Amino acid sequence: MLGRRVRTIVLAMAISAVALPGRLSLSSRLGAYVALTKPRIIELLLITTLPTMIVAQRGLPPVWLMLATLLGGALAAGGANAINMFVDRDIDKLMHRTRKRPLVTGAVAPRNALIFAVSLEVVAFVELWAWVNLLSAVLAISATLFYVFVYTLWLKRTSSQNIVIGGAAGAVPVLVGWAAVTDSLSWTPIVMFAIIFVWTPPHFWALAVKYKEDYQAAHIPMLPAVASFKRTAQEILVYSVILVGVSLLLAWVASLGLVYVVSASALGLGFIGLAVRLWRRATPKAAMQLFSYSITYLTLLFVCMAVDVFTKH
Repeated sequence: MLGRRVRTIVLAMAISAVALPGRLSLSSRLGAYVALTKPRIIELLLITTLPTMIVAQRGLPPVWLMLATLLGGALAAGGANAINMFVDRDIDKLMHRTRKRPLVTGAVAPRNALIFAVSLEVVAFVELWAWVNLLSAVLAISATLFYVFVYTLWLKRTSSQNIVIGGAAGAVPVLVGWAAVTDSLSWTPIVMFAIIFVWTPPHFWALAVKYKEDYQAAHIPMLPAVASFKRTAQEILVYSVILVGVSLLLAWVASLGLVYVVSASALGLGFIGLAVRLWRRATPKAAMQLFSYSITYLTLLFVCMAVDVFTKH
């Protein structure tokens, strides 16, 4: 029964995917739908999920469980991103960075995009519930609801602290990964959640510096668009220091060893160093260097968690 429902939903998604303007080739149509999911963001979310599962398992979880969790997480994140594009299509056309998105160019009709997005969420919930557990399914969908209703529909357009609070949605995948293995939550995944939560503002604000004019044109109160460069740099530095502190706290909470502590310390010093340089120089170039490093930082930090676990076995 459950498998039949999944197949029905997937078929509905496939039908909606071909219900696109006739001027587009099949590959262009599929590419437009893939673009709705923001694949690069999904990739970053999954990078944090797998190491979390390894820490929870204290070793390598079953391959089927890893694949099922990553698939469900990717579907849920993709659906959330697609809903975000549906809601933000009015401002996306005003911003240089987003004006080529499928809903702006007309490659995907808004109604089809919403059907596609909701279908992804339904499939994600059913897949995680059927193949992983109910807790992971509920957490994944709760992240979508928070991202859509708290961040996209409310905070993004009303508060300069939008990404601070809204960024919590991007930290939920670690909770999903932990719940997939243990069917519960504890302090360790909460601290992992806090790492991503604190990492998000300096990561995103550094990028937003480059697109300050875009946010101003769309009347989005992203911090760099409504505050001075100096204040933005100060906020980034404060969050960077807190981030390193929380990352080291994880070593104690999760009983991680020297490999993680040394790696987290070195990576953290690099993060703070770039934040200090941004605060001193306050240039878009320095901001983009911090943004690029922040992606490397988060990826390596979580990889080092997994490596530390394997060195003890």
